[in-house]
Amino acid sequence: MQVQRPQVVNGQRVPALRFADPRVQALLSALVVFRLLPHGFVAAEFRQHVAPLLGLPPAALTPGRLTYDLRRLRLHGLIARIPKTHRYTVTPFGLRLALFLTRVHARIFRPGVALLAPERARDCSALRGAFDRLERVVDTWCTETQLVA
Repeated sequence: MQVQRPQVVNGQRVPALRFADPRVQALLSALVVFRLLPHGFVAAEFRQHVAPLLGLPPAALTPGRLTYDLRRLRLHGLIARIPKTHRYTVTPFGLRLALFLTRVHARIFRPGVALLAPERARDCSALRGAFDRLERVVDTWCTETQLVA
């Protein structure tokens, strides 16, 4: 996926938007909210929504950090700047990507990763059982072939 890798857009290096990064998930969640605004949003409004999602007060997000995040979103095509203003709109691609990735993260990634940690999840789900069986089979294979796990 193009946003998951660093790129060069118009001669500018654009850092990746990593799916599992809490900051990226907060940015994507805020994009879903701001897609509904007909006149777009400014950085200060964006800060008010992103900071709580990160568990921070809005003042903790410096203007420089916010500019960096908005630049990444813009150069990856998730938001577009409204000409001759300091306002941004969420692009159709940005909305689709934000909706998809936030839902996958909330419904699949977080619960799935929780099942992988044996000290945190003590359930009998099929996925957890499959991972436990896989681990036993790999351990057995390593022992039989005298590999160190």
